[in-house]
Formats: sequence, C-alpha cells, structure tokens
Amino acid sequence: MMLEETPAPLAMPESLAALLSGYRWCRDTTGESGGSVYRLQRADRPDLFLKYGGGDVAADILDETVRLRWLATHMPVPRIMYSASTPDESWLVMTALTGQTAYQCLTDDPHKSIAIVDALAAFMRRLHAVPTSACPFDSDHAYRLAKARDRLDAGLVDEDDFDDERAGWTAQAVWDAMNGLLPFAPDPVVTHGDFSLDNLLMADGAVVGCIDVGRVGIADRYQDIAILWNCLGEFDAPLQRRFLDQYGAHDLDRAKLQFHLMLDEFF
Repeated sequence: MMLEETPAPLAMPESLAALLSGYRWCRDTTGESGGSVYRLQRADRPDLFLKYGGGDVAADILDETVRLRWLATHMPVPRIMYSASTPDESWLVMTALTGQTAYQCLTDDPHKSIAIVDALAAFMRRLHAVPTSACPFDSDHAYRLAKARDRLDAGLVDEDDFDDERAGWTAQAVWDAMNGLLPFAPDPVVTHGDFSLDNLLMADGAVVGCIDVGRVGIADRYQDIAILWNCLGEFDAPLQRRFLDQYGAHDLDRAKLQFHLMLDEFF
C-alpha cells in the first residue's frame, strides 16, 4: 500500500464531515479502480478507511457496501462505520483491519511461506463452506462474462497489464480463447471474487479478514482458486502446489483454471 498525505476533500455530507473531524487524511495511491481510497488516522481513535467514487464507481462502492454488510454475518471483514449514496456519488467508511496483507507477509517472512499458504487455504475453505442458500448475490461466470464483454466493447481492458502468459495478446484474442474453454460443469460456492494476496489481512500467522468484497457472490470455486494460485506463482511454484493440496484441489481442472485467469484479465 502506498499512502500520501492530502487535505480532506471539501465536498462530503455534513454527517460524514462530523464523523471524520480531526482525522489526518492519507490517500491510497494503489488499486483504486477509478475511485478514491483514504486511510484516516487520529491519535485517540482506531484507523478508518474511506472509499469514495462518482458515476459507475459510485455503483461499485454501493455494491461493496451491500456485500460487506452481508458477509460480516459469516466472515471477518471490516466493520461499516458510515455509508451514503446518491445517484451520482457513494461514500463508504470502514474500520481498518489489523495486521499486514498476505503479500507483505510472504515478502517479509519468506521462511514462513508454508504456514502462510496453509492459513490462506484454510480461510478459503471457510469462505467456500458458507451455504450458497444464504447468499443473495450471483457472480457466476455468465454474469462475469457479460461484465467482461461490456468492458471489452467500451475499450476499458488494459492489454498492457495482462499476465506474462498472455503478453502481447489483444483483449479480443483473450476473449476468444476464454470462450473456447466453455462449457464447463459449474461447482458453485460463495466466492470472494478477487481472492488475491493484497485482499487478505494476516496477524500472528492467521488470516484475520478480507477486504475489497465488491465481487462477492455465488460462482464456481475456481474463481477464487485461480486468482490465489496465480498470485502465489509470483513467489514459488511449490507454494502453488502446497495451496492446492491444503485446499483440497488435488485433481486440478486446468481448463477452469485458465478460463478464470483469462476472465480476470478483463477487470
């Protein structure tokens, strides 16, 4: 996470301005997806995070707010301190989770990498064990494909950010190859949707919660498996195998894995 201190934005609801009086504002300059993310600090109170966005981003923040409120009944996530939305803007204030991201843990303590991966696999198993009957959100591959097509047609896919395996590909080429892997038999579970190392917080060797839950919903389990597997590949291939073994994906479905890796290129 990269933070830079900044003055508090002037335009916000009066009730929010009152809540955040006296806080120091530091903008998170990474992973904002078009919105604004601030870490808010005050000596006598715990840190908070604020997400703000207008237009399409406002709708994304509202989606995250609804999912965060639901997921809190099943998994450890930040607590909502304030939320407000208009047709054009959304604000979401949350508590800051303790600990470091799993990415930071793997980078800082590589000798603990096996234990870290085991904890990540256990957390994913816990999430995937939440009954689908309890989840009101649909994030299956048909839904995500429609979103991906919209982004492709709107020219919003960053082809320069593709994984090395698809470096130099066009977005249309990824789309064609991805759809060539269909159909497959779905194995629906409650998924995070972006189960990356940066979205999982750890302390004392355990995962203490997840953040950025705007894609939470029922989808094939490989939606989460593929993203974490891909992240671990940045560190060590044996960690990928360890994760699959600890999670229980002993017979890897490579077609599903590749499909979901290509699907993620569009977001």
